[in-house]
Amino acid sequence: MKILTLISRLIIGSLFIVSGLIKANDPTGFAYKLEEYFSPDVLNLEWLIPYALFMAVLICIGEIVLGVAAIMGAKIKLVSGLLLLMMLFFTFLTFYSAYFEKVTDCGCFGDAIKLSPWQSFYKDVVLLVLVIFLFIQRNRINANTFTLDIILAFSSILLIAGFAGGYIGWHFPIYFTLLLFALIILLKKASFLPERSALIIISISLLFSCGFSFYVIRHLPIKDFRPYKLGTFIPDKMKDCNDLQLPCPEYKVVYTLAKLGSGETKEVSSDDYIAEKIWEDKSWEIVTDKTQSILVEKGYEPPIQDFIISGFDGEDVTDMVLTDSKPIFWVIAYDIMNQNNITASGQIDKLVNQSDTLDWKVYGLTASTYENTEAYRHQVQAMYDYFTADEKVLKTIIRSNPGIVLMKKGTILGKWHYNDLPEIDQLKADFFNKKS
Repeated sequence: MKILTLISRLIIGSLFIVSGLIKANDPTGFAYKLEEYFSPDVLNLEWLIPYALFMAVLICIGEIVLGVAAIMGAKIKLVSGLLLLMMLFFTFLTFYSAYFEKVTDCGCFGDAIKLSPWQSFYKDVVLLVLVIFLFIQRNRINANTFTLDIILAFSSILLIAGFAGGYIGWHFPIYFTLLLFALIILLKKASFLPERSALIIISISLLFSCGFSFYVIRHLPIKDFRPYKLGTFIPDKMKDCNDLQLPCPEYKVVYTLAKLGSGETKEVSSDDYIAEKIWEDKSWEIVTDKTQSILVEKGYEPPIQDFIISGFDGEDVTDMVLTDSKPIFWVIAYDIMNQNNITASGQIDKLVNQSDTLDWKVYGLTASTYENTEAYRHQVQAMYDYFTADEKVLKTIIRSNPGIVLMKKGTILGKWHYNDLPEIDQLKADFFNKKS
């Protein structure tokens, strides 16, 4: 039983650390996922949307700290209880998403690993079983000895290396955890107050996880798992199954029919609707807002979809932007009247004006209305043209409002948070002098 308890601690702790770090790498993206859960057609908790980023950071930090504490044996009674509460919450959420088909991706591992709703639920059920076992055994778990610290820390790093480094291809969690465990073990060994070991474990892991989360919020994720990462040639990522001669997804359409005068309803597929000539029976009518498109067989779907840039007059300029031979700055602000966008406008305008000397083009991209865009342009005297694009697409391209993206011939060359706007001399060195 003791061995099973150690294995449970090791698996739960290591997975929570990796899961927490993946989400902490992109807390803004995780906040967007929480907003999706809080939307009216899912959980209908719109009042929580303003707190989504705070909650995202809290969950990320909580996962990391609880994962470390489970492995290093700190406050195991409290930690096992919190792990149980967290897993009950996650299991409910993934079941709700899967059963009611409300959210297609739980965001459990950010953009690094895409799980279907049911895969997410089954994963949470397995973890829940392990956590319940750990909770039952909590009174039999003693504080780690120095030797057990070394064994569990080393084993955890091996697990994290295999999962994060081998499977995901991201080595940062290995270095993060190695440094974290080493510091905790050294401080515990040097401490003359063994009763403070739990405080050391929780304080150090809290410091590390908070520091990492707030760093990426003020800058950009250190690892970009999204389809718009540096070096991406966007037109290639937009090719569909027909372009690549790959199997396409197959869908069937299911109609909800209502019988006139009786209130009776039934569901039929579009094939049966035609084959059985139900359409000839005028006593049945289609309830249009309940028509469903259901995936029958998976096929290739392009990583980039719905990437359309247009003028406010509706003219599609996507090809123009993606095929231009000159470098192009995208000044992206999905919410153009956001205070951060207004505050950063001076620095952005300086960069834009200097880019004129390089004969680079500048376009603004926003999901805001024409009226708000024009009001912003007049307020900050922005002299470049603005186009419109889908809000979700802009949020996916860059986790900053505003943010700067450097493009050429459809390839993403550079991305910058508004706190890290580049110097024009550095841009000349990196791109202009190299004839980018």
